[in-house]
Amino acid sequence: MEQIKITEENQENIKAFSSLLNKNESTIVNEALELYFLEETEKLKEKENSQTNLSFEEFWDDVDI
Repeated sequence: MEQIKITEENQENIKAFSSLLNKNESTIVNEALELYFLEETEKLKEKENSQTNLSFEEFWDDVDI
């Protein structure tokens, strides 16, 4: 795996929130990543649904019977 680089600002935020929330820094990072992945998964699902779901009218619009 490639080495992960965290910006100085994010490092400071991790330390600050670690102190405020009384959680270790690894927990803060892992919880943040879990939220990130959940949000990105939802975005991908929405994108997929918007590309594949047609309304009844849209589906049958160009069909001649």
